[in-house]
Amino acid sequence: MDHARAGNGEFLMPGRWRSGAEGPAAMPPPVAILGLAALLAGCSAPNGPASGDSQAPVDMAVGTQAAAAAPASCGEALPDLGRVGESVRTQVRDRHAALPPRDERAGLPQELAAEAVGVMGMMFMAAWFTDEAEPCLREAAALAPDDVRWPYYLAQLYRDRGALDESAAFFEQVLRIQPEDPTTLFWLGDIRLEQGRPDEAEPLFAQALALFPSSLSARYGLARTALLEEDFRRAADLLEEILARNPEIGAVHYPLGMAYRGLGDDAKAEEHLRQRENAEIRPADPLMAALDSLLTTAGTYENSGLESLDRQEWPVAIAQFRQGLELDPDDPGLRHRLGTALFMTGDLDGAMAEFQRVVRTTPDYFPSHYSIGVLLQETGRHAEAVARFRTALRHRPGDDAVHLRMAISLRRAGDPESSLSYYELVLRTNPDALEARFGYAMALVQLGRYREAHDRLATAMDAFPRETSFAHALARLLAAAPDPTIRNGRRAMTLVEQVMDAEPEPTLDLGETMAMTLAEVGRFGEAAEVQRALIGAAELARLPDVVRRLRVNLQRYERGEPCRTPWPADAMP
Repeated sequence: MDHARAGNGEFLMPGRWRSGAEGPAAMPPPVAILGLAALLAGCSAPNGPASGDSQAPVDMAVGTQAAAAAPASCGEALPDLGRVGESVRTQVRDRHAALPPRDERAGLPQELAAEAVGVMGMMFMAAWFTDEAEPCLREAAALAPDDVRWPYYLAQLYRDRGALDESAAFFEQVLRIQPEDPTTLFWLGDIRLEQGRPDEAEPLFAQALALFPSSLSARYGLARTALLEEDFRRAADLLEEILARNPEIGAVHYPLGMAYRGLGDDAKAEEHLRQRENAEIRPADPLMAALDSLLTTAGTYENSGLESLDRQEWPVAIAQFRQGLELDPDDPGLRHRLGTALFMTGDLDGAMAEFQRVVRTTPDYFPSHYSIGVLLQETGRHAEAVARFRTALRHRPGDDAVHLRMAISLRRAGDPESSLSYYELVLRTNPDALEARFGYAMALVQLGRYREAHDRLATAMDAFPRETSFAHALARLLAAAPDPTIRNGRRAMTLVEQVMDAEPEPTLDLGETMAMTLAEVGRFGEAAEVQRALIGAAELARLPDVVRRLRVNLQRYERGEPCRTPWPADAMP
């Protein structure tokens, strides 16, 4: 997602300074739960044009080097508008037509001239024409040296180019005009961290926190600073405080995991690293919000729609994405997000139609191929999902999210042998991928390789003691595997009891495992009693297929026979 509310007016953002860009998605959730992470995985809006070498400010109080030549005058010529939509072209042309020529600006009061060129620069910047924006903003800054807007936008422009020294110089100029601006303090601190200068970043974040005591972004900056300085205890304390103030902020999990790793607490490190998200906490930024709202574009509606998605206002998001598509009907990212919003309302057919339209008009658009595969997978159409995931991998080879989905669908389509290689690809780059570890073991079960499955589950259980799915699956193997060298009823009972203690609400699956274990240790009457209770619960839940499956084992227990099928083919986890 482009940004999520972090509380206190702040935002969670994975991009640098513009909304509309996304980073790679984390490992998708288990296939039984489909959310925005799966449908939006890998989706990104177009980036702005690449700029040339960064140029230091000229004729101003900041800058690290002198320019070889004066920059072009503001609005001297329009950029190539062919790559932007008609709405943007019209707005840029109209603003440019209203801009007084350079010789006329010389006769205007400085404040009026600064406003004219500054707003022109903002419009260029909003439309991603940063080369054309720069001379306008520099001219405005020279004409109105006490107006914080112009050096601030220049600082963000240079930051986006990666010209950190120049960006820092302009942020410092903003602070000379407005010393107590927490947003600027944050950004200058952020740049100092990127430059590897935590000693200079720390007082900036500390000042921002003193000015705005509820600031999560300032705490986040201080925590990142502490990590760079290897003060792991302070980093962990700050990040835990952020989580206590807003438990929904996923951006803290990765740095918090690294802090606990530095403290030697591997269990807590693993717990948080598994929840990592590709995002950061950043302050509310009124000036950049004003810039982003300057143009009425498809992207404007897209950003509003993404904010609505964050708030789970699905109908509002749908309306905003549709408005954006009226301005730019061929934008694949925008149409993909419309499909995502439709999915979240339960309109699977509508979502599928939008994703399919994207791949027809933009065949190499990876996210929609992936999302079609996810929808097919969720509706049990695994063979079709495999075909779609293969297409997605042609467009983005090596994507582990697709590898995992491919492995799951291959296994469920009846090809566990082929699934193993895809699970291995995921585990090669992410050994802690729980879904891949579990799925690999289940594929081995499907192949009848019970000893290997047993060993993998036992290893995973030891590595991830808080993840009960490994202990549960191992208990079922120990209770019902066809291989007598695997079975161990007493150990199975110990594991089942441990899992039941850890699960606040035992599931039908766990009850079924308990019945299998009771039968394995010869307590057939108790096994039958548990099984009858499970059948009653399944009947109340109107699960006829589950009822039929449970009755098969009930008949075994009533005959005094144990179960020798850990999972029927149609009930593999």
